[in-house]
Amino acid sequence: MVAIAMFWFFYIQSSSIEGAIYNQWFRNYYNLLLERADWVLIANGTTNNGTHLGLGNTMPPTQLTKRRWAMLFLFTSYSMCNAFQWLQYGIINNIFMRFYNVNSFAIDWMSMVYMLTYIPFIFPTIWLLDKTGLRVMAIVASSINCLGAWIKVASVGPDLFWVTMLGQFASALAQVFILGMPSHVASVWFGPDEVSSASSIGVAGNQVGIAIGFLLPPILVPNVDDVEELAYHIGVMFYITAGVATLIFVLVVIVFQEKPELPPSQAQAQARSLSPDQYSYKASIGRLLCNKSFMLLVLTYGLNVGCFYAVSTLLNRMITEQYPGEEVNAGRIGLTIVIAGMVGSLICGIWMDKTKTYKQTTFAVYLLTFIGMLVYSFTLNLGHMWVVFLTAAILGFFMTGYLPLGFEFAVELTYPESEGTSSGLLNCSAQLFGIIFTISQGKIMDKWGTLAGNIFLCVFLLIGTILTGFIKSDLRRQNANASCDPQRGSPTGSLCSAREYGATSSGGFCNSAYDTSPPPH
Repeated sequence: MVAIAMFWFFYIQSSSIEGAIYNQWFRNYYNLLLERADWVLIANGTTNNGTHLGLGNTMPPTQLTKRRWAMLFLFTSYSMCNAFQWLQYGIINNIFMRFYNVNSFAIDWMSMVYMLTYIPFIFPTIWLLDKTGLRVMAIVASSINCLGAWIKVASVGPDLFWVTMLGQFASALAQVFILGMPSHVASVWFGPDEVSSASSIGVAGNQVGIAIGFLLPPILVPNVDDVEELAYHIGVMFYITAGVATLIFVLVVIVFQEKPELPPSQAQAQARSLSPDQYSYKASIGRLLCNKSFMLLVLTYGLNVGCFYAVSTLLNRMITEQYPGEEVNAGRIGLTIVIAGMVGSLICGIWMDKTKTYKQTTFAVYLLTFIGMLVYSFTLNLGHMWVVFLTAAILGFFMTGYLPLGFEFAVELTYPESEGTSSGLLNCSAQLFGIIFTISQGKIMDKWGTLAGNIFLCVFLLIGTILTGFIKSDLRRQNANASCDPQRGSPTGSLCSAREYGATSSGGFCNSAYDTSPPPH
């Protein structure tokens, strides 16, 4: 205040050249004081006109609503329906080969089309998520999934393989709007102490669909010789799928909501404070590509989940080559893998919510996945079906249980970037490796047998385990919640907002996104 008063005194009194010099000196000093004052006010949660930024001791209100469970249930429902359609062909590979008079590689593509479709469409989908939000994504996903199911109803005929492929392509396109959403739904609707568990439940919905895809097709479509009877059973399966998909689509249109009225966490409150003009999609992608820890996770996640896709697609061939005529048990083994993985997902989600040990848990589960794959590979040909069930359960517990770990670890490493963007890049890697591993393992099995094909996957799981050890544990979302929570007593009151703005502004790709230093002198 003294400095400001002196400024005005010299400003009014100065009329000589000497006074003008003093005038300019005090004007510069006054501007510097205002600049410093603005910085102090911003660090304490207000601007110089009194507007609160929601920082420091002034916290935005947050609230958890019961409706969040309804949103999570609807998401898991249409995710489940879509995942069922992924494996409804592959698990009875030999039956569809005979019905449509095609080779095994053509039926393998009924699974791989899910992976191939994801890669080119994921980036437009991420852009659409950022521009429109969860409700539009949910409606688009459930509607395309429903359309694909009804197209398959019209494909029940030995000469209509192209129609069933078209229906499967529509279902694969719907998957692009689903696969990366669990962490986004969890962040928008759930609090910081339950977000990992909610994400695990979202992933579990997809796993339930895969489990049903393993279990029901061998039951609904028995291996009968009469083509007309076979067409009837296939038609029943397709009609059931279309009916369920239609019901879910109607429920999504009526019930699904964009977001709760109040944010569930301080991290989500700060994300809401950004205007659309502050977000640059290209800059966000660029920063993620420059995040070394995240890119290592993208690679290791792709290796792990790509192996899971290959095992799921080729499971019928693995089992029936060692145990001829056991199509139903092949489906049950797949069911065992997924149910064990669902248990693993939920346990890992609860564990991470309690301990926040993302890096350690991810590394341990990856290592045990590698060990489980080794045990499964070397016990598959022992001739005892109960051993196959046991080793498949161990493999599934860790391999499928890894899925939500990757999503949540990615969100921690990339906060406050969009959860849909980070998840989309993870899944893009998984689909790419899934195609490579499925084709490669299939060719290896044709030439050298099932054991050689499984060892091929073990090698890449070992590589992924080693690379996971090099990922830096930079838990940005946890730090943001801690810095915005007065009960945790962080001194860096402006950290979360600075990160929000810095990481979503349209600056250079690899520029420092989190610079919280005061203005320069």
